[in-house]
Amino acid sequence: MSAYAVPVLRLTAVEPHPNADRLDLAVVGDYRCVVAKGVYKAGDLVAYVPEASVLPESVLARLGMVGSTLLAGKENNRVKAVRLRGALSQGICYAVEPGWTEGSDVAALLGITKWEPPIPTHMAGELANVGTEYTVRYDVDNVKWFPGAIPDGEMVVMTEKIHGTWTQIGVLPPGESAHAEVGDVVVSSKGYADKGLAFKDCPTNAGNLYLRVARHLRLRERVREAQVAFAGVFPALPVYVLGETFGVQDLKYGADPSKDATLGFRVFDIYVGVPQHGRGHYLSDRALDETCLDLGLERVPVLYRGPFSKEVMLAHTSGKEAVTGRGLHMREGVVVKPIVERFDFTSYAGGRAFPCNGRVQFKSVSADYDLRKARGGDEPTEFQ
Repeated sequence: MSAYAVPVLRLTAVEPHPNADRLDLAVVGDYRCVVAKGVYKAGDLVAYVPEASVLPESVLARLGMVGSTLLAGKENNRVKAVRLRGALSQGICYAVEPGWTEGSDVAALLGITKWEPPIPTHMAGELANVGTEYTVRYDVDNVKWFPGAIPDGEMVVMTEKIHGTWTQIGVLPPGESAHAEVGDVVVSSKGYADKGLAFKDCPTNAGNLYLRVARHLRLRERVREAQVAFAGVFPALPVYVLGETFGVQDLKYGADPSKDATLGFRVFDIYVGVPQHGRGHYLSDRALDETCLDLGLERVPVLYRGPFSKEVMLAHTSGKEAVTGRGLHMREGVVVKPIVERFDFTSYAGGRAFPCNGRVQFKSVSADYDLRKARGGDEPTEFQ
């Protein structure tokens, strides 16, 4: 998962607000924060407080935001995306204090923490510690942190980012078991997988959403059949199917998770090998297509293949969902990555290096999705 921080960094630009003479837009990476006119200029150091940050009383008081409706949560203390006079503002610029240096993380110093949502009952359950040898650490950072990381013209694939809950279903080679109460099918959520935890296959977990998806999809049987049918190209290695289970939040794509027959699930990645220390690999775009076909699984919608440009990415970021083919509601956004997998260990805004061992893969989130909480929608959680 990408590391949470409140980094001290330099503003790349300060732009005039298009609709307000007394406001500016401070640019951090490719994020924009609405600030008072004339307070900052390009090159100034600021502490950037990102969305989903929980602010203590001392910080709220210094910002003059105690009880502000521009913040989320019952205590109005959580940073969210907002529109101010028509301009999208994502995060808060906090004035630097003496001794702060560029690239440092001041979250602990200020008492700012990342919001951790409560776990819904049907997504919780009894857990076993199987270790990171049997779980995949996974996250997709926002492309706004890494402007220029994918150069114009590089061949990429853009897939729809589905609003749901991240799901790992790992099938181990015959005879191998991750844990006595887990067996050879390792099922986890994003938050738990990051900690090396998996759901036990036990009666008390009978209603667990992730285990229900694994049973409904018959992943063990599908992988075993593929390993027999395609022995030459489908070796007996651990196979981790990573996908989005949907229908569990406000954007449902027509799915009803209360009924196994209508559980919504789409694959966005497959990892073959042992996740620990990168002793395996993600399937490339073409191989992922072919393997989903072999396993009888549906992939997340592919929206675009071709040369990258920011304009093309933004054109596909917003609009209607393509999962159902009926455009039932807004699209969350897209995930973009090179058609040929590659890695990069360069640092970008705020000294941020790529997550997940340098894998080049980013999300671009639509403004409508970011702002939907103001209209009563669910907020994203670590279980997505």
